[in-house]
This record gives sequence, structure tokens and C-alpha cells, in this order.
Amino acid sequence: MSKGGVTGHNGLTYAAAGVDIDAGNRLVDRIKPAAKATNRAGTMGGLGGFGALFDLKAAGYNDPVLVAATDGVGTKLRIAIDTGNVDTIGIDLVAMCVNDLVCQGAEPLFFLDYFATGKLDVDQAARIIEGIAQGCAQSGCALIGGETAEMPGMYHKGDFDLAGFAVGAMERGQDLPRGVAEGDVLLGLGSNGVHSNGYSFVRKVVELSGLGWDADSPFCDGTLGAALLAPTRLYVTQALAAIRAGGVHGLAHVTGGGITENPPRLLPEGLACEIDLGAWTLPPVFRWLAQTANMAEAELLKTFNCGIGMVLAVAEDRAEAIAALLTEAGEEVFTLGRIVPGEGVVYKGRLL
Repeated sequence: MSKGGVTGHNGLTYAAAGVDIDAGNRLVDRIKPAAKATNRAGTMGGLGGFGALFDLKAAGYNDPVLVAATDGVGTKLRIAIDTGNVDTIGIDLVAMCVNDLVCQGAEPLFFLDYFATGKLDVDQAARIIEGIAQGCAQSGCALIGGETAEMPGMYHKGDFDLAGFAVGAMERGQDLPRGVAEGDVLLGLGSNGVHSNGYSFVRKVVELSGLGWDADSPFCDGTLGAALLAPTRLYVTQALAAIRAGGVHGLAHVTGGGITENPPRLLPEGLACEIDLGAWTLPPVFRWLAQTANMAEAELLKTFNCGIGMVLAVAEDRAEAIAALLTEAGEEVFTLGRIVPGEGVVYKGRLL
């Protein structure tokens, strides 16, 4: 007979220490169908092994170079936890990794996740991981494994953390950026809001505004919490199609550091990105953030994506065709400017 987690031999159980192995097993059983739905060429086996296998030859590669990326979603997690809306935070996690991979010219192949919490809530964890599987499916990437860690004493009640790990591949010699030159055209792909960077600032602005997560959003329909949880856009399949069409010399995922710091990462020495700030309209969420916090334009451009989630540098004679291809794929495409002599980003016009 046992009472309070102590057995008849007065021994302490792992469950009494706060870790429920049976709950972990139930979670694995529940998420297996979602993970299986992400299978693609090269996937070997399923969840449950000590490691996950992937066959590069079966994926169609002859002389592959592997590319790896890891990331999280920052303090956007706080909004997901506080609102209970955890269904799309997994898409953010995948996007932050695979959007980086494609900037190297790589096709994302497989993904692993790390989910840690103080007390495992199987339903909540399953919703999060099913979101991860959804992001993987949308980017042609297999969810082949992960780790669920129940760590009592490490997290406050209801809190959790997420990290993602993606591996992609390209044929040798196809890495990007490659061939970026003066005169190349800069194309910008529209974002879906704040994506997953700058949320410590966002939360401070919301606090300053006096609004709660359940308040009506001041810049769009729905609640403020739901609006700020809009998931990061996945650019993988569209970007790969543009790369395969020819003429793409480089890509930059606009994450931490905003438009000011990310496009220069695709530049060789001696060149700059000349960007016309009048080429697109600042989305309402960024205008609200800027006005509420009285942000200077330079600070806004260095903190957020400002409506541009991915930048492509393309050959001038291919720009029109690539823009048309991306538009057909559902992207909102803006001609931002050109590659010019100089350094960093040179802005023309005004955003605010």
C-alpha cells in the first residue's frame, strides 16, 4: 500500500519527486500520428529510438553538404503561456530554423524539438508539438525526433521552454550567398506581423499601453494577444523554387536586428543594400508599436522586420521573372532597391 508517493518500503518514487514517466509515454503515443504525417523521402523509422535516422541518398542527394540551424521563439512564449493559445507557437519554432537554412541555399530535411516544463500537461504539450509538425509539413521537413523534459523546480507552474534543431542539405557548390554583385535587385517578401523577434520590447510596449492580452487589438480585428501570436511565415518552398529557377544570388531572413542588420549578411565586402523605405507600407502592428513607444525610425528598423520577412538579392535580368514566380506562390513581393557600392544598408525615403 502506498500513500503520498511513499511505498510500503518507505521508498520515494520518481512520480513523488514530480516526474511522471507515464505522462511522457502518453504524449509520445499522442504525437506519433502528427510526426508520421511529416515523413518525406529519406525518413527512416519513427519516434522512440535512441536516435533518429535519415537517408540522404534516398532524399535524392549525390554529393551533399549538410547545413544545421538551431533557434527558439524568445519571449513570444510568454504571451502563448499567459493566453493559453499554444497551437501555433510550434510553427514559429520551425520557421525560425528552416527560414535560416534556406538562406544558405539548403533544403530543410529533418527537424528535432526540445520541450521542457516543470509539470507535463499532456494536452498542452501535444498541441505545441502538433504545431511543430504542422510547420514541418508546410516546409517539407520531417519531424523525426525530439526530447520532452519534465523538470520540477526549474520552471514556474505552467511555464515551458522550446528549442528547435533543423538539418538541411544542398549539393556541393550550391551554397548561398554566391555571386552577389552591384546592380542586383533586392526583392522583399511580406511578413505576417512581428514574427518571433523583439518580443521583450513588444511586451514592454503592451505594458505601457495598459492593455491586456484579451483586449481588442488596436490595429486589427480580434484580441491583442491573438494578433501578436500570428505565427512566423514559412518561406522555404517558395524560396527554394526561386533558387531552382535561377538568378537568386542571396537571401536574408529578417530576424533579430531587423532590416538594418540582416540584409548586409548576404553582401561581399565593398557593397551595400540600398533600400527605398517607400517601396512598401508599414503594417499597422508596427505603426502601433512605434507610436505607443515613441520609437525613432532608426530604432524601429533595427528592432523589427517592419513588414519584410525575407530579402532576396537577384540578378537584374531575372528580377521580374522571380518576382512573378514568388507572387504566383502566394507571396507579397516588393522591389526594395539594389546592391550598390558602400557598406551596410543605405536607406532612401521614410517609413514612418
